[in-house]
Amino acid sequence: MSEEGISVVGLAASATIVCVAVAISAWQQLGLGRTLIWAASRAAFQLLSVGFVLSFLLDPKTPLVVAFAWIVVMLAFAGWTARSRAPEVPNMAFLATLSLSSAAVIALGLLFGLGVFSLNPRTLIPLGGMVVGNSISATVLLARRIIDSFEEQRSQIEARLALGHTRNQASNPCLRSALRTALIPQVETTKAVGIIFLPGAMVGLILGGTDPQIAVAVQVTVMYMVLGSVSISTTVLGLGLRRLLFTNDLRLRRTSVVP
Repeated sequence: MSEEGISVVGLAASATIVCVAVAISAWQQLGLGRTLIWAASRAAFQLLSVGFVLSFLLDPKTPLVVAFAWIVVMLAFAGWTARSRAPEVPNMAFLATLSLSSAAVIALGLLFGLGVFSLNPRTLIPLGGMVVGNSISATVLLARRIIDSFEEQRSQIEARLALGHTRNQASNPCLRSALRTALIPQVETTKAVGIIFLPGAMVGLILGGTDPQIAVAVQVTVMYMVLGSVSISTTVLGLGLRRLLFTNDLRLRRTSVVP
C-alpha cells in the first residue's frame, strides 16, 4: 500500500484471497463457489458505488442537511432490509425503522451533544452507518427469537394470563431470554476487541497513517457507541413487537393473523 492508497491493480490482486475461499469450497465440495464469487462481486460494486456518492456527501462544501437526508434514507433502507430478512415478523419494516432510528437519535445525539465529535458530514455519515449497520443484525435476530419463543411457550404465557398476570408479567421471561440472545454476540465482541482481533475502524486509521493512540481512542468511542446503540435498538423493537403480539383483551395472537 502506497501513500496514495491501494491501486486498481492492488485491488484486483486482493481478490486472490477470495479465490482461495472458492478453492476450499471446491475441494471440500461445499457448493459455495458461485455464492462466494457473487458475494464478493456484489460487495465490490456496492462499495465502489457508495464511494462515488460519499465523495460528494463528505465534501466540505456539502450542506449538513444533505448528510441528515442520507441518514434518513439509510434508516428506511435498513427497515426494508430487516423485513426481507425476517418476513415472518409482523410489521417488521416499521418496527426495525423505529428501533434503529431511536438508537441513532440517542447515540449520535449524545456523541455530538457532548462534543465527542464535531458535527459535520464527514463524522455524521460514517458514525450513522456504524449505528445502523451494527444494530440491524441484532434486531433481526431478536425479532425472530421473540416469534419463536412466544410460539414455543404459548401455553405458559396463556397460563400466566389466565392466573391474572399482566401482558408484561406473562411474557417477561421470553422477552428477557430473547434480548440476552440478541445482545450476547455484541457483548462478546466488545470483550474480545484489542486482544483477539483489531476492529476495522482502528485498522483503517492505522493503515491511513494515524497515530495508534489516536486510533485506539476513536475505536473505543465507536465500540461504546455500537454497544449502546445495539442495546437501544433491540429493546425498542422487543417492547414494540411484544405489544403487537397481544390483543387489547390480553390474548396472545397467532403470528399468521397479525396484520
